[in-house]
Amino acid sequence: MMEKKGVPLPLGVSERDGYLNFSVAVESGKTCVLKLYEKGKKEPVTELVLPEEDAVGEVRFTAFPKEQAQGLEYCYEIDGKDFVDPYAKSVIEEGDTHIRGRICPKDYDWEEDRPLQIPYQEVIAYSLHVRGFTKDKSAKVKKKGTFCGIIEKIPYLTELGINQIQCMPVYSFEESKQYKNYWGYGEAFCFAVKNRYAAGADPESELKDMVKACHRAGIEVVLSLPFTSNTPKPLMMECVRYYVMEYHIDGFIVNPYVAPIDSMQSDPLLKKTKILQNKDAFQYVMRRFLKGDEGMVESVMQCLRASAKENGSCNYITNHTGFTMADLVSYDEKHNEDNGENNEDGPDYNCSWNCGVEGPTRKKAVVALRKRQVRNAFFLLLSAQGAPCILAGDEFGNSQKGNNNVYCQDNELAWLNWKQLEKDPELFEYVKRLIALRKKYSCLHSEKPLLGVDQTSCGVPDVSFHGASAWQAPTGMPSRQLGVYYHQAEAEISDCFIAYNMYSDAHLFALPTLSKGKKWYCVFSTEQAVLDEAERPAADQKETMVEGRTIVMYVGR
Repeated sequence: MMEKKGVPLPLGVSERDGYLNFSVAVESGKTCVLKLYEKGKKEPVTELVLPEEDAVGEVRFTAFPKEQAQGLEYCYEIDGKDFVDPYAKSVIEEGDTHIRGRICPKDYDWEEDRPLQIPYQEVIAYSLHVRGFTKDKSAKVKKKGTFCGIIEKIPYLTELGINQIQCMPVYSFEESKQYKNYWGYGEAFCFAVKNRYAAGADPESELKDMVKACHRAGIEVVLSLPFTSNTPKPLMMECVRYYVMEYHIDGFIVNPYVAPIDSMQSDPLLKKTKILQNKDAFQYVMRRFLKGDEGMVESVMQCLRASAKENGSCNYITNHTGFTMADLVSYDEKHNEDNGENNEDGPDYNCSWNCGVEGPTRKKAVVALRKRQVRNAFFLLLSAQGAPCILAGDEFGNSQKGNNNVYCQDNELAWLNWKQLEKDPELFEYVKRLIALRKKYSCLHSEKPLLGVDQTSCGVPDVSFHGASAWQAPTGMPSRQLGVYYHQAEAEISDCFIAYNMYSDAHLFALPTLSKGKKWYCVFSTEQAVLDEAERPAADQKETMVEGRTIVMYVGR
């Protein structure tokens, strides 16, 4: 029967009418033997030769009774050398080396769970490392550094206002390199879940538990899949489909230089799945504007109005590569000596500014300026169209001591220090309320792309740019200020004006004239540590003076 003989597709191990089908690609002219092992045993209990004459193309295959395979481990011997199936859904490790696949067909009760499909413009993303997020004892979770640890932190994420987490690689990668592979980049078994991220012996179910718990809390789960140039394109496609079907994953971040993004986005199965790519244009534009570089206003205008869905990416000012937010305003230079590469690794140009002192300081003026700059950075991020992404720990000032490349630091340097949340609860409250502000005003996350024209025949464009004079964008090279006027005729609050001043001293902004009966009210200022509880009318309805390195937001009522 065909089921006993096996079939060539799909590659890997699959169930078929009471049999497990084994399929593997093997070059012509090489021998291939399937070896099955009992758990933990070094000698195989069964060996099955997969002859080349039975192959289809270069695919060898066979079938084995499912009831006899439960709990077994397997690998192939190709031309006398052991070979671990790259399509293995679970892998066994010995030390830091993968040695076998694991056969673990089992049912899982999803309890009617499904991907959330949150609209792009509604996303508030949060980038984290599964292990580093809760590994430090200061995280105060029972199962530190695991998927379960993330579940324990879901109330924290929902309080902050997060509705999407973006996880660095959770698949099974090898760690035994010259420098420890903490991030998980490089060669990997893309279908298999990292054993080390599980609290118990079932990483597959624990990842599913995490996804299900996040979905119940209204949080999407996005996985980073940074395939390498050696990863076959068909494997990439199958991997993405597999995580959608098997793990209900909401989206993926892939490397645009190696992944077939067009194929993924056009695949019928993935039509409702978010396929994202990291683009650093927003990061560098906003960092340079933040620190007061000249000639940035036109680029800022473009970044503020860019649509997330059309862009295919999230906006971020800090990411795992580079400084944290606290370090961005505390260091001019990278300090990666602990990595053991003579400080030659990591990006050299970070568009950072230490505000006058390199590293930690007790100087009150410097500390106050750094706090203001962090608040400015968060508002630049959360007032832009598109989907903002916060680096885990930035919301309470987590630092990596100036190390901008902690790829090899599986220790307290790279793990989140939750004690900092107790030291700086004011920043957490600020970010939480800023997220709430973004959600409240639809003009900050428009469903429709902003074109800079009057789309509703109301006499006012959907977005316009201003400076000291109304309707005149200050795009000259020396300019460090920008006023942005959003108008949505159909919204409850139809008028919003944001004044960005990255000069060190106060500057004048013109306030566009509102329709009859309306006034401008100040609802927000980064000059203060927290958002204003009560709205207050603008002192002058025609212009406003904004203090240096401050962002102010007005709404019309």
